[in-house]
Amino acid sequence: MGWFLRMARWVRHPPSMGQVKFVLAILAICAAIFTYEQIFGWPEALTPDRTPRVPKL
Repeated sequence: MGWFLRMARWVRHPPSMGQVKFVLAILAICAAIFTYEQIFGWPEALTPDRTPRVPKL
């Protein structure tokens, strides 16, 4: 029910064109990063080294 109220509010008071462009730019950046990762894989330099667990005493 809450989503319908939010949609109704957006229809009555739509966001500005600047906000729409900003959200679309963020989505495009996220899609580009996701696509790059799917094509080329995750960089090895950004993978943290696994440290062995120390047994608890």
